Amino acid sequence: MTVPRTHAETLEDGTEVKLVVFLSNTKSRRAKLTADKLAALADLGLEWAAA
Repeated sequence: MTVPRTHAETLEDGTEVKLVVFLSNTKSRRAKLTADKLAALADLGLEWAAA
C-alpha cells in the first residue's frame, strides 16, 4: 500500500491524522503490536503486518 505523504484522515471528533505518520510509527513499533492488531492491519493490505 502506498500512501501520499500529504494524505490526512479526519476522525469523527474532528481531529486530523496524517496517515503516513501513523503508518510509519505503527510499522516501527510492530514488534509491540498484538496479533489481533497485526492481523487487522494485514487485512487492510499492509504486507509488513502479515506474519
